[in-house]
Amino acid sequence: MLSIRSLYLQLAVLSTVVRGASIGDDECDCYLTNGTNSAYYSQHKFFDFRDLGKYAGVPDVIKNASETGDITSDYFESKDWDDSWGIQDWSNRKSGGVSLSGDASVLMVNSPNNIYIEKNEDNDAVSDTFLTMRTVRLKNFQTAAEFESVSTYHYLSLRMLARVTGSAGACMAMFTYLEGDELADVQEADIEILTRDPKNRIQYTNQPSFTDDGDEVPKATRNGTLPEGLGWDDWVVHRLDWTPSRSVWYVAGQEVASIEFQTPKDPAQVLFNAWSDGGSWSGNMSLNGAAYMQIQWIEMVYNGTDSEGSDKRSLDGRPETGHVERRGMLASREDDENGCKAVCSIDEVDEAGKTKVLWKSAASCVTAPIPRGWTTGLVVMGIMIMTWFV
Repeated sequence: MLSIRSLYLQLAVLSTVVRGASIGDDECDCYLTNGTNSAYYSQHKFFDFRDLGKYAGVPDVIKNASETGDITSDYFESKDWDDSWGIQDWSNRKSGGVSLSGDASVLMVNSPNNIYIEKNEDNDAVSDTFLTMRTVRLKNFQTAAEFESVSTYHYLSLRMLARVTGSAGACMAMFTYLEGDELADVQEADIEILTRDPKNRIQYTNQPSFTDDGDEVPKATRNGTLPEGLGWDDWVVHRLDWTPSRSVWYVAGQEVASIEFQTPKDPAQVLFNAWSDGGSWSGNMSLNGAAYMQIQWIEMVYNGTDSEGSDKRSLDGRPETGHVERRGMLASREDDENGCKAVCSIDEVDEAGKTKVLWKSAASCVTAPIPRGWTTGLVVMGIMIMTWFV
């Protein structure tokens, strides 16, 4: 039987639960997400594109496939952007320049010119600006957009407030990605919006969803329905929680898909893209058609890795490199022998990008989340037990 002293010490830990105002990340030791796949993470990042008026401007489409263009504003050379993201300029032309990759029927060229800050002209605009990713079908090729993280992450909860508009025949995606020597070795968890699909449908997948022979892998993918009558052309928060056991996807805070099969296991980059290649997945966009993914903000809580970055092509042809501050998984935090004392949330806040302390403890972080509402009950129960002992 527990002694009164033991009960008292446990209750002292539980009684430090707080539900205070929003705070800064410097007051947080770790982050606990909500939902059915709740997990702890060690780091937090927020990228805000809502108030960047001095960088706003829509560039003309580059119509020459051999010219990828340059970045569209100084924002994409700022520390806020450059420390975390790299804009891509590769094409789907195979080595030798004769054929295209996969079942593509159209040359696709990623261009920095298709990623830009745009003024929000909505009648009921709640932001001044947003980031736009553009893909356009031209006479001889499809111009597209992609950016990727310069570092890798080992499990995360990734969110964006975004909408998709424009012509059928495009694929808009937010995903984690680790390349493999063979198709079966690829590790990827993704959100894909196909603009030819109904506006209330989104594809969620732990890739690969097909084999080298072209056979589908049904257990790897779900075609989800957006809740509450929402469409992907509405401003809505899309969320991917990637944990060791499964990938779970949410729209507007409601779970829409969950997949355990083929859950990625190794550190991966985060990518966003807007593309079409005339193939069976994206479909074929009509000539002069265009589609856009517009993003107000991106947020993530994650576990970082020491990363050598990407071996993909950067703007100057060199490999992308980067580093995330080493803090590791919570079970082996090297910078704090006492573990996670201040547990914070990015879910229990009224404003995106903010954090709130869920509880503070003199003890190390527990290895499993305490469901919301349990803590108060435990404290009350403990007080009753202590009263009984007295």
